[in-house]
Order: sequence, then C-alpha cells, then structure tokens
Amino acid sequence: MSNVYEERATMIAAGELQSFGPFGREHCKNHPNAVNLQLRQLQPASELWSSDGAAGLVGSLQEVTLQEKKRECWLLRKGSSVDSDEMEYDEELYAAGNMVIWSKGSKSQASHVYKAFTVDSPVQQALWCNFGIPQKKKDEKEILEKTVCIVQSSCVNVHSVTGKDFISPLPFQVSNLWPTKFGLLLERCFEHTTVCFSVFREPLPTVFSMLHPLDEIAPVVCRPTGLFEAARVQYVSDSTMKIVFSNCEPSIVMTYDTVQCIHSVWALRKVTPDEQSTVLKCPEQVDTPQGLMPPSFLTTHLRNVSRMDSPGSPFHCHALHNQNRMTSSPGLHSRTHSPSISSMAALSRSHSPGMAAPSFSVAARFNMSYHSSSPRGHSFLPSPNSTANESVLVPEMEPIVPDLCIEQLWSETASSHREMSCQASKVFITSDLCENKYLCFLDIDAMLVLEANGSLVLYTGVTRVSKVFVPGLLSPTFSLSNHVTHLSTPMDSVSTPAKATGRHIGRLEEVAMPSPVSELRGSTKHHETSWLGDYTFQQSVPYIHALRDPVSSRVTLELSNGTMLRITIPEIATSEMVRKCLQAVRFILPKETAMKVLIKWYNIYNAPGGPSAHLEWNLFVTCFMTLMGYNTERLGWTRNLHFEVPLSPVIAPKKARPSDTGSDEDWDYMWCSDYHRQVVFRHACGAVSLESTDTSGCEESLSSTPALHLDPSAPLFPHIPALFYVLHLLYEELKLDELQRSGGRSLVGLLQQLARDLQLEEYIDLYWRDYPSFITTFKESCIIDQAQMEQMQRPSFLRAEPPCVFSWLSSCLRGEEVAPFPYLPGICERTKLLVLSYALYIIGDDNATSVDVNSNSYKLDSCPNILTMIFQLETEKCNPCFSSRPSCMKPDAPNESLAVKLVVWLTSEGFTLKDLESVPFGVALPIRDAIYQCREQPCSDWSEDVCLLIGRQDLTKQAHKVTVAKGKAVSAPATTEAEEEEVGMTDLNQDVISLIWSQDLRVHEARRLLQSSRPVRVSVVHLPEVSDHEYIEEKENKLLQLCQRTMALPVGRGLFTLFSYHPVPTEPLPVPKLNLTGRAPPQNTMVDLNSGNIDVPPNMTSWSSFHNGVAAGLKIAPASQVDSAWIAYNKPKSPELANEYAGFLMALGLNGHLTKLATLNIHDYLTKGHEMTSIGLLLGVSAAKLSTMDMSITRLLSIHIPALLPPTSTELDVPHNVQVAAVVGIGLVYQGTGHRHNAEVLLAEIGRPPGPEMEYCTDRESYSLAAGLALGMVCLGHGSNLIGMSDLNVPEQLYQYMVGGHRRTHAGINREKHKSPSYQIKEGDTINVDVTCPGATLALAMIYLKTNNRSIADWLKAPDTMFLLDFIKPEFLLLRTLARCIIMWDDILPNSEWVSSNVPQIIQENIGNPVVSEDLNMETLAQAHDYIIAGACMAVGFRFAGSANSDAFDCLYKFARSFMQCLTSATATVTGHYNLQTCLSMVLLALSMVMAGSGNLKVLQLCRFLHKRTSGEMNYGFHMAHHMALGLLFLGGGRYTLSTSNSAIAALLCALYPHFPAHSTDNRYHLQALRHLGVLAAEPRLLVPVDVDTLKPCYALLDVTYKETPWYEETTVELMAPTMLPELQLLKKVKVKGPRYWELSIDMSKGTQHLESILSRDGVLYVKLRAGQLPYKDDPRGWKSLLAPNVNNRNSEVRTFKVQTSWLSTAHVSPLVNKRDTLALFSAILYECVTQENPEMLPTYIAIDQAVRTLEQTEMCETFALWQMRLVLELCESRVLQHRLREGAQGRGLLLSSEFLPVMKNSADGTLDRWLTGDTVCTSVYLYCDTQFLSMGLYVPEHVFGCDN
Repeated sequence: MSNVYEERATMIAAGELQSFGPFGREHCKNHPNAVNLQLRQLQPASELWSSDGAAGLVGSLQEVTLQEKKRECWLLRKGSSVDSDEMEYDEELYAAGNMVIWSKGSKSQASHVYKAFTVDSPVQQALWCNFGIPQKKKDEKEILEKTVCIVQSSCVNVHSVTGKDFISPLPFQVSNLWPTKFGLLLERCFEHTTVCFSVFREPLPTVFSMLHPLDEIAPVVCRPTGLFEAARVQYVSDSTMKIVFSNCEPSIVMTYDTVQCIHSVWALRKVTPDEQSTVLKCPEQVDTPQGLMPPSFLTTHLRNVSRMDSPGSPFHCHALHNQNRMTSSPGLHSRTHSPSISSMAALSRSHSPGMAAPSFSVAARFNMSYHSSSPRGHSFLPSPNSTANESVLVPEMEPIVPDLCIEQLWSETASSHREMSCQASKVFITSDLCENKYLCFLDIDAMLVLEANGSLVLYTGVTRVSKVFVPGLLSPTFSLSNHVTHLSTPMDSVSTPAKATGRHIGRLEEVAMPSPVSELRGSTKHHETSWLGDYTFQQSVPYIHALRDPVSSRVTLELSNGTMLRITIPEIATSEMVRKCLQAVRFILPKETAMKVLIKWYNIYNAPGGPSAHLEWNLFVTCFMTLMGYNTERLGWTRNLHFEVPLSPVIAPKKARPSDTGSDEDWDYMWCSDYHRQVVFRHACGAVSLESTDTSGCEESLSSTPALHLDPSAPLFPHIPALFYVLHLLYEELKLDELQRSGGRSLVGLLQQLARDLQLEEYIDLYWRDYPSFITTFKESCIIDQAQMEQMQRPSFLRAEPPCVFSWLSSCLRGEEVAPFPYLPGICERTKLLVLSYALYIIGDDNATSVDVNSNSYKLDSCPNILTMIFQLETEKCNPCFSSRPSCMKPDAPNESLAVKLVVWLTSEGFTLKDLESVPFGVALPIRDAIYQCREQPCSDWSEDVCLLIGRQDLTKQAHKVTVAKGKAVSAPATTEAEEEEVGMTDLNQDVISLIWSQDLRVHEARRLLQSSRPVRVSVVHLPEVSDHEYIEEKENKLLQLCQRTMALPVGRGLFTLFSYHPVPTEPLPVPKLNLTGRAPPQNTMVDLNSGNIDVPPNMTSWSSFHNGVAAGLKIAPASQVDSAWIAYNKPKSPELANEYAGFLMALGLNGHLTKLATLNIHDYLTKGHEMTSIGLLLGVSAAKLSTMDMSITRLLSIHIPALLPPTSTELDVPHNVQVAAVVGIGLVYQGTGHRHNAEVLLAEIGRPPGPEMEYCTDRESYSLAAGLALGMVCLGHGSNLIGMSDLNVPEQLYQYMVGGHRRTHAGINREKHKSPSYQIKEGDTINVDVTCPGATLALAMIYLKTNNRSIADWLKAPDTMFLLDFIKPEFLLLRTLARCIIMWDDILPNSEWVSSNVPQIIQENIGNPVVSEDLNMETLAQAHDYIIAGACMAVGFRFAGSANSDAFDCLYKFARSFMQCLTSATATVTGHYNLQTCLSMVLLALSMVMAGSGNLKVLQLCRFLHKRTSGEMNYGFHMAHHMALGLLFLGGGRYTLSTSNSAIAALLCALYPHFPAHSTDNRYHLQALRHLGVLAAEPRLLVPVDVDTLKPCYALLDVTYKETPWYEETTVELMAPTMLPELQLLKKVKVKGPRYWELSIDMSKGTQHLESILSRDGVLYVKLRAGQLPYKDDPRGWKSLLAPNVNNRNSEVRTFKVQTSWLSTAHVSPLVNKRDTLALFSAILYECVTQENPEMLPTYIAIDQAVRTLEQTEMCETFALWQMRLVLELCESRVLQHRLREGAQGRGLLLSSEFLPVMKNSADGTLDRWLTGDTVCTSVYLYCDTQFLSMGLYVPEHVFGCDN
C-alpha cells in the first residue's frame, strides 16, 4: 500500500481562461491624443512571421524589440476600497507615450477608466505610491495619501486620489522609482561604462528619498554590517549597487552589487537623530586639506544646478577605484563646488550633483576593483578653470537632512563560479500553505514555474505542488527557460514580489522578465537550438513563454504568438467545512507533514474535471482517511461515498465506469446511504406500538463485522489521536453556529469512526447523545493492535473525558466548578468568544476579557504534547484558582456594569447582531439579556458598533455623525421662488421652525421686517396747496428717511440668518440686493434718490453695502466646504460691489473660513489699497485666528498700526478706519493672552495725542476706543494677575484716562512721534477725557471682568454730588455703570430694585420730586438717571444673555415700557429725545440678549413698533440698534443663542457699544464694522429630537438637571424639545424621558464634549419611538397610544405599533396551526415581545415550542434543541442571575415570559418520562449499545436532558 503515498507527477486544472489585453491600450485608441502619440498597435507576432523558417522567426523577434515593448507598460494590482460595493476588483495602471490610464474592473463589472492623465513628455514610468501626512498631534496616526506617480525625464507628476496634484522637479536623471512604506525612493541614472567621481574622488549619493511631493529630495543613508564597517553610517553612494526590489510591509529593500554579483536585503526605516548628526557633521580629514570645506555641497548642487544631459559633452567623468575610497571618512559631505559652468556641466552629465560618501562594500571589493584591468580605471579630467581655492568660497547654505536609512539585514555569500550578469530576474515575498513566509529572488532557471520544458508548475513556498493544466494549450516538447509564479490560496498565502519598475505588491506576483529569448533577438547565433527544432509545430501550436500581472490568484500567460490569456489558479477548497478541517490539520501537524497533506489534497481536489462543491466533503473524507491508513474501499460508510470523477492514485486505483443500465451496486449504495438510515430510523422511533424490539440485527451487525486493519506506514497514522482531537474541537465549534451544524453532522461520521478505533468510549457516547440516529447505523471498527498504538503520538491534551461546550456552559449556569475549555486559535474563535462571555457575565469574572488570552479557555499549541495554559499558568494552579470563582462571585459587582462590559467587549471582538442570530438560542440567551439591559440604560457616547449590537438605531445614527437633511425653506404663501432668492432669508430649516413656533407666523414677520431687497412704500399725502415739484421733493425726502432704515437692516439680517446655508462650491454666493428705491401709492410709481431733486450725502451706501456683504457671508455655516478658490471665485467684476465683497470677506473670518484663504490672495487684496476691503480682511483674519497669537497675522496687522512699527520705519499712509480695524484685530488675535508688549503699546495708544499737520486729528474717539477694547481683550479677565506688567500700572493709567489729569511722559519706542504738538488742536498737557474715557472704561471693565474686585468697581461708581455730575458726560455714566456691574458680576440680580440701586442717592431723591432746589440742574439729573438705568439694564442683559431668564425679562421689559412712555410724554423734553431714544435702544438690546434665539413675542412687538417709526429723531444708528435687537431675538433662525463666556462678553461689548452712528457714513465714535463681532458670542444650543425612522424633527420630553450653585440647589426641569438648552457648564444631565421614546441620558459629569458635538451638528439628537406609541404631534395627550387590553385577538393592534414587517407576518402565520391554544399562545408571545420591545426573542419562543413538539413526536434525530432548552431552564433557575436581578435591575424579570417556560418544561418532562417507562426504539438501542460498549448506568438520559426524575 505504501506506493499510494509516493510522490507522483500530478496536474491541476486552471480556471476561468479568458483572453487578455490591457484595458488602457483599448482606451488609448479612442483618446483624443492618440493621433499625436502615434501609438503603433502592437500586432500579434504570428501575423509578422514569414514562411521561411528561421529567418522569419528571427525577423519577427527583431520586429518586436524591447524598445517597442517599452513604449507601453502596465501594472495590475488588487483593488481595495472601503466604500465600494464591489468586494474584489483589479486595478490597472497603463502607460504609453504621454498618457497614463488608471482603470478598474472585476468579474461582475467591465473595466472602466477611473482616472486618465496626459503629460507633456513621454512617460518613463508610472506607479502607485502612498505618502504619509504626519498629524499635528503626536498621538494621531498619520494619514495615508494614495497617489499615482508619473515619471517624466525632468519631473515626477503626483496625482492623489483626493484630487491634489503636485509636480516635483527632478534635480538629476532618474533610472528607477520605487514605492516604499514612507514614500518614493529614487535611483540616480548612470552611464554603463563610466562612473563619475568628483574632483576629490568622492562618489555622490545614488539613492534619494521623497517623503512627500512637497518635501525636498533627500539622500538616503545606510548602516552596513560589514566586517570593517560595524557602526558606520554613510550616504548610499555606491554606483555599482542597484535596487531590485522594494516592499512596504515589511519595509525592506533588496539590492544587487553589479561588481561582486551579491544580493543584499536591507530594512528601510526613518533615520534617527544620531544618524543624522553623524552624517551631517564635518569630520576631520587626514589625507586632504579640503576636509574643512563648508557642509553645503549637496544643497548647493541640488538647488543651484540645472541638469545638462547632452550626450556629446567633451568632458567625461570616470571612476578611479582607489584605496582612498576606504580611508576617506564615512560621514563626509564637505565637497568642492566649482563655480565654473563647464566643469559643472561635466559633473552633472553622468549624474546629478549630490552628497559625497564612500562606498559601503567590504575591502575585498576595492582590492578587486583596484587590481582589475577593467576599463574603469581612467583618470579624471579636471576642469581647466577651477581651482580648489575657488571651491571653498561657496555661499553657506543649510544642508539637506537625510530622511531614511537602510540597515543591512542579510547578504548572500559571494561565490566564485557565478556569472557576472546573474542579477535576480525576479524578487517577491511568498508564503506557503502553512503560512511560512519566504523572500524569494530568482536567478534564471532557479525555482521555475514556467519550467524548462514549457510546463506551468505550481509551487508553494519552496515545495512543488503540481503542473497546471490550461485547457486548449498543449504542453510543448521543446525546452524554454523562464520564470516563476506561485500558488495563492484562499488562506491568504501572500506572495508579494515587485517588478524592477516598483510593481505594487499583490498576493501573487508578476514573474515575467525579459526571458532568455531576448538574448536571441539581436543575433542569429543559436546557442540553444533544441527548442527551435520544429518550426512548423511552433507555428501551429502557441506555447507559454512568459507570465505576468499576478493579482490575487489570477495571472496572465503570454503566449509565443503574442496573445495573452488570463487564468485563475484554483482555490484549495470551496466548502467552508473542508476549509476549516484543513486549517485544523495544518494547525496541529508538523509543518512538513502538513505541507504534504495539503499538497496531496490540493492535487486531488483540483484535478482536471474536479468534483462539484457538494461532493467536496466526500472527497475530503476519503482522501483524509486514506492518508491515515484506512482502506476506504472496505469500510462500508466510506465505500459508498459518491464521486463524479476518477480518484487520484493517492486515494485508490481508478474505478471502472458503471454501466448505464444500473447494477446491484446501485441498490447497495442506496441501502447504505445516510438518507435511507434517517428514514428507517424515523419510522423505527415512531413505531411505538411494536410489542417487542428486535435488537438481534444490531447484535449481529456488531458481531459479524470482519476485522479491518490500518496501514501504519500511512503518513498521518502517527498523528491520528492529535487529528481526532482537533477535529473534535472543530465539531464543538460547529455546534455553536446554526448555519454550520449540518457540517457538524457530516463530521460526526468521521469522528465516531476514529473514536471507536482509538477506543475512546466517552467520545462515542457524546456523539450518540448528540445524534441518536447514528446508534443504529454504527457497524464497523478497525482493529489497531498494541504495537501500532505505541507508534501513535498520543498528545497529553487528549483526555478520556471529551470536552463538550454545551456541558461547560451548563456547568457555568449551575454555578459549578469549571475547568478551562480548550480551543484552537484562529479556528475555534466562536468557542473562545462564548466561553469568555459566560465567564464574564455568568461567573462575574471581570478579568475574563481583560487580556486577549485567559484562564477560561486554553490554547492548543501546534507542537504536539505541549499544552499552553493561557495565563502562562500550569494546569494544576489554574484549575483550583479558577474554579473557586463562582462561589466567591462578587455580588457587589453591579449587573449593569457586567452587561456593559460584555457588550463593549463583544463589539471590540467584531461580534455583530448577524453573528448573534446564528448562535443557538439557549446559548445566546445570556448575551441577549445583557444586550436588553444595555438597550434600556444606554450610555450616550458609546461607539456606533456597540449601539448597533444593542439595537438602538437612534444611538447608532448619532454615533454615525450625520446632520439632519435641510427641510423645506420658509416661504410666505404669496412669494415666488425668484423673490425668495432675493430676500436672502430662505435657507432656514422649516421643519424645525414649525416645531419651535407652531402656533403663529412670527418668523415670517421677522423676515418681512428685515428684508431690504424690495422697494419701500412711500406714502405722502398730496395736499392741494403743494405743487407737483414740491410733492416729488417731499416724497424723495420721505424716501431718504426710509432709506436710513433700509440701510440699517442688513446688520440684523446677518444675525437672523446666521450659519443657515451650505454653499454649493460651483456656484457663487447669492447676495440679496440693497434696494433704495420706493413705490408711491396709489399708482405705485417709482421714487428714486438719483433724480437730483434733493441732496443725497456722498458715499451714503458704502457702509450699508459692506453690512449687506457681511449679512450674506454670515449665512455660510462653519461646517461648509469652502476653499480659497471659491472665495476668490466670488470676487465681483464691477467695482461698485467691492464694498459688498469686503463685508463678505469679514463674514468668512467670523465663521472661520478665512483661514483657508491663501496668503497670496490676502496680500493681493491688501495691496489694492481699497479701504473697505482692508477693514473687512483684517477684522476677518483676526476673528478667524482668535486667541492664537498667530505671528503671520500679527505681522499683517502691525504694518497697519504705526505704533507697532519700529520708530525708524517709513511713515505709511494707512487710512484711519483701517488703523482702527487693525488695532481691534490685535486685540482679537491676542485675546486673553496677557501679551506684555501689545498691552504696553495699546495702553499708550488710548491716549495718543494728535500729531502735527492734521495727523491723528479726525475721528480720534474711535481709535482711542479701539485701543481700549483691544487692551481689554488682550488682558481679558486677568484682573490683578497681569504677570510682568506691574511696572505699567495699567489700572492707574486707565483711571487717569477716564477721569483726566496731567498727561504722563510718553515712554516706549514711539515717544519721538509724540514730541511735536499738533498745529490744529491745543490740548496742552492734560488728557482729553472726551476722547480717552470710553476706551479706558471698557478696558478696565474687560480686564477685571467677573473678578468681583470691589476697589476697582468703586472707581467706576457714578458721582453722588451735583458738582461732580456736571463734570461727566451722561453717556459716560452708562459706560461706567455697565463696567462696574460686569466687574461685580456675581452681584447682578434680575430685578428692578437692583437696577435702581445703581442710581446715586442725590438723583433718586430729586428725580420725581416736584420741588427741586435751585442748585440742582434737573436736566443733568434726568439724563444721568436715564443713562445709569440703561447701563444697569445692559449689565442685566450681559449677565443673563441667552438664558431666557423670566425675572430678567420682566425687569428689562418693565424699563423698556417706561422709556417708551417717557418718549411720548412731556418729560421727554427734559432728558432730550435723543438721550431717551439711546437708552431705549440699549434696554431693547439688553432684552434681546436675554431672549436671544427665543423669538419672544413681546420683544418682537417692541421691535416692530420701533421699526415703523421713521420720522423725527430716528436716525440710521437707532434703526441699526433696533434691527440688531430683532436679529438677536431670532439668532440663527432660533438655533443659536448667546454665551456668557469672557470671550463672548468682549465680543458683545464691541458690537453693542452704546453710541450708534448718526448717519450711514459716521465712524467717529465707533467703527461700524465692529457691530458684527457679536457673532463671536453666538453658540448653538438648540436641541432638536429627530425620529430615527422618519428622519423628521419631532417633539420629545426632556429632563434637564441643573448643577447646584450658590443661588439655587440642584434642580430638574421638564422641557419639551426642540428647546434651547441652558449654558452647558450649568448642567449636570440631559435625559430623553419615556414613555413615548426610548430613554437616553447624556451625563455632563464626564465633560460637555459629547453634547457640544451634538449641538454643533445642527443640534440633532436621534430618538426612537417605543412600540405602541405615537409621536406627540399626532397624539398630544397620549390617548391614542394606549395598548389594547384584549389578550386573545391582537392581530389588529399589532398593526398600530411601529414594528417591522416580520412581526406582522408572525401575526398572520401563527393561525396556520389549527389549534386554538397555539393561536392564543403565539398571540400572547407576540404581544409580549412587542410591548417589551424585544422582538428578537420571537424566534427563541418559537424554537422552544418547536423543540417540545418535536420531542413529543419522538422524531429525535439530534438533541441540539433539547440542549438549548436545558440551557434556557438553567439560566432561569441560575442562583447567580436571580440574585443579580433582585439587586440591580429594579425588579425587571428575565427576557422570557414567566408563564411560558414552566409550561414547556412540563411538556418536556412528560415526554422524557414516557421515554423511560415506554419501550421506544430510541432508548432501547441506546441502552443496548450502552451495555455492549460502555457499561454505563441508566442515568444517562436524565443527565442528557436535565430532567428531575
């Protein structure tokens, strides 16, 4: 028999043969550039062959030259795409002429062009390469940029997948590029005959790296491991070293020494700092004085020298192999750089200028070269006009630092007899069937696959597998030497070679290099004539002459006639069962034996005309048993396994072809078939009425079986016990997968045979209990005598008691001691997963899953006889330690936490709901229980995978981080689309708005008030005495008044539409027009200001256009895709729109997009000198770089601020408003940093005196204010902790600016500028308080903001004597009061008493008093009173901004009403209309701040009332204030509100400065552009519940819990969302309440980041309706959602639930069982599942019911369902779980209904009782066999089925 196992010549069949041509070639023909390329279509060689024999053949070989081949080349690789639906596809990169085509295609989809590139010069090489982009944070992984690199003669074009394009110029001629893990390696080009040396005989580097297309090309250093060069680090400068292979994982490079013919392998890695310094430092030179030259040689060359490649150069540089190469220092890079052009040309001709370094070969190399008489030893021709001295005078430049280092791993030993040109034709990495990895490099004729006789042969690693049979191709008889491919199996045997062009690594590598045939092409000398013997044969039969383009398991055959065929190497197995068995076999056997077995199986399975998939198992069993020594012909059950194909000689002689008419054997086959056994067994078991059971047949079969023997010489015979054990473990694994269980049944047939022969009775018993049907069919056993038994290697882990996973889980549930369970790593993964899950959840072992390996399961080592405990503990120690755990189970470990741990761990192991469905229902129940607990009480920040597993779609969607789709735009019923577009307020989310304000149309009203794109209505009554001309003038004057309002609207509109629009990158931003025309009723005639009838101020609309641009730009959401190109694309063509664009730029800064604007564009805009653009841009970039201290922006701003320039600098003519903007910009960029220098300059600038020649004389107030605001921002909130500024006396200086006094001597760098006094303004040496007071007051307020510093606050108190009151402007009192209050932040109270308490007593006593002393000025007192009240109201607005605090609202509303009454009463004349109007505006703004984003109706009514007032004192500034208030009220369409952070308050102080402009061009006191800074205080706090099923916003109840504060205790309020949340730092928890929706709580104790991220993504919080509930919109009171009380007839109610269709189908299917009790049972179950929200339990209920019914019908072919029943019952009775449920789960029961299980248990108990008392075939046969074989008692069924009898 032994000859059966001999090595035979075998053959396998290749699959999927199809003709192949590169797709790019076809595409190029249709490319518009194809004509220019003159791409000659490569004709098949057969058409070129003439009939005259040899001459014709050689002619054709000359015709298809290598040069011709070079004109087109292509690479193939396996595609990998995460987002693509296509699982596996091929990518092709084809290059021809000037074109590169990247295409993709797969089995199911035809090839298509992915990207096509056309370049300027011929493509030398095209390759894929991944570049790493390092991240700013250290712990973040670097992002891989996938690119295609196209090499031309002068540059490399790099095109990334994301659309970025780079062009990297090459400083030298490149011979090859290689993709690596870090980027590209570049090999410099050399002429073959000459190797250039520099003047001092130092070779230049030959290998360079480029880590990114934007990085510099740097030389590569190497660390060789030669005899004399242990620790030397030097540049790779050996011109004889060629790279032949590179690989990414592992990162290695293989090189070939062309002189010594030696291959070396190097590890490629990043260079270390030590190595960098070693190479870069200038070492001492002993032999030459030039050692002291500057280290700038390489840099100077690479940067200053252009390549000059003229081949006809008179200068040639040759190598002189000299002993000096050894003695020169390794790190030297100081080289001579000759300034002479001609010598430079000479130098650069043969290779690029580069860094010098000695060779890294060993001494023998130099000696050999030195003594050789090769033509290398020419002398160098120095340049006639260069000297050493000149060379030293090179300008110093920094050297280029090397990035990568290659470290030598291995070199082959030099052999004397090798040929000189024996470079490896092919290098690749392969792995064999046993997953050993090999690095292969092939010389010609070594390790062939296309063998010398032309046969295709398959190897695995270094083992020959078989020939490959290609249908339709004859194997030629002549010899043709060629190269290798290798096997790729489904087990990811990875082979990764690379072609000399840097081919991408695939699973099967490309193997076709220019074959020996190419040697013949150029000559007629036939030194190998054997294969040229029969030309006629060659012409008629094409043969394979090369292989190429391997991808995965596919490879291209190049035939001799030029055609190409694509074939697939077949897989090792298609059946999952066979695959798993092979894995187990490979795991346990020694590598060599495993290799033999796998190869034998591979040959049998893939023989030409192989078996179909369903017969694969039969074939495997027969092959496997034969290899173990069984005679499968004589074993009954294997003899009848059916095959469609003749068996391989490994198994048996060929079977005779059966006759078509049939024979007795056919009958025998059927009689012995598994199907027959099942049928007979079923009937036998069902025949309960049999009076007696005939067991004689069984007895006879046992006794009459002839003795069979095993062949001990079989290769697997010694390993039978080990193989049996791993297959048993595989069987246990299959039992845990419902989809694989049928495979388990097939495996039992094999296992019981092996168990019987190994005399392992316990195992047979286990198999019989699992499959009772096998008891009657078991007949034969093979006798293994004692001697043979001793030959077998019996591993220690094979114990008498079989491991049974169900028994182990059952012991766990019963709380018994459990031993570790064995598993096979990588094969029995589900066993490991479930065993550990039970250990964690049932036993409560927290450490079970804390490490990858643990004590609950142990791993079988593949070396026999070694048992590795997984904690590295010995078995004896491990078992007791572990088994004591159940008893000392920690009851204090909270159940919820165990459930959470289990679910999180399962997710991390990649376990999904789909996997859970295939776990048997009893085993899965504890996992389902944990999942259900987690679903009830989830954590809001779990990962998407965890949320998927627990079935919370709402959380899954939330974790997926998507924003809600924009609803329909708000549209008033009468407007058309075109009109909507004009208004510029149509982008708000209508769905959300309709939920927030569902009762009225307040949003439409706000839009109507804020729209500025339609003509206004000009209604003037035409009195009879007024002439027509006067009437027209009257109308135009009225229009001019109305235009003051229209021009102020955009400031409010910008706030209203804040961040509501996502622009389309291909379209410009729509900007609504600012319409300053009117319509006069009744004829609706046009009224225009341009008629010339009245005087219109010049430049009236310039600032309003600016505001209009800001409003349009503020619509853009921060999350939008905006880039530099789009910003420039929006630049208007007409100059009159320049102001609008300036505003647009500022808005882009406020929403953070201006950081993307290129510096070049910023420079471009600023150099135009357009004042508005400069203002917008400077404020924009500053806001975008808030608090960053960005140096580039600082420089930009400093140019516009004379005080920040050096005193000697040229005076720049910077417009005043631009200076103001730049000063505020400094404040923004340095906000909160306490920067000393800027603070000092800004402090001085507050009091900047006017200069001579009207310098700094106009609008000084706004500059001083800006300096004060900027100083306040720089030192924001620092209070007295101004580190390093004590000498500046900041508070004292500011106090002086506020109250006046003598000017201090000016210190600092700008003192010279302030020496000469102004010729226009006589201020003397006192401070002009009117100019400096506002800035100083606000600076003090911001520096001491919220510090509660009473001493500073007292400085700001309003004076309490009439004398002092006369000295201070009333509006300064407003500022002082506001400043004082926000310093004493915690004292602010939201009531009118506190507001009034700020008024000094003298005013309080006299203000309402009819009798007033003559000393008192009533007007002063009244004005002071009103301004102080307004200041205090502003303080309340700041303190409660965005809180919608009802007390604050009531207090402010009361004061607003009182000011409105004052305006209409007689007292208005005392205070003055203007002053009252100012105070009213400030109180209105304070009201809007408190109610920001709430859309409060009362405030809206106030705004609307003031909107209609256009006459009298109503100027542009007041309109601006009122409409800002309206904008704040509906901030961001109700999605945003205001923050009270320090930064927000600073921004609001700038925006709401209480002095508004008198007309549209007024910037005297405050720069209008600063009004928009209020946007920086806005933050999204609207929480919008979105139904996860409909994706529509909905109502949901929230519980919002506030933290405890000094003013109130911890408190919980109930809100109906969508709602505006309070400031997040005030909150402790936000919870979605039941019962309508699944509960979800967001805990703030872990930080507010999670909630912040939700709010920033449109505030979308996904919620899920519970079953039987309706949303609040459909059922506000919850009356319709009640579940029907009737239990029996529930089909109609199920429909009203939000349930899946599968549940409904259950409701319909259940009545099919024609029994009322079944119907009632299923109705009850369905009702329970739906109401308890665990529909996934339905299949479990049904499975339990089916198991019991099957038991009653006694059709027991297998007992799996009973095992699951037992596990379910044990789980329910588990003491551990009962204890836990009582403790932790608020009385919640188990998942299964408490009534259902006892019923089922009773039915099962009854049936089992009948089994024992009745005399059924099933038990009789089992017990008979039991007594025959096992001598075990009658307790068996009780043990199996868990009965209590």
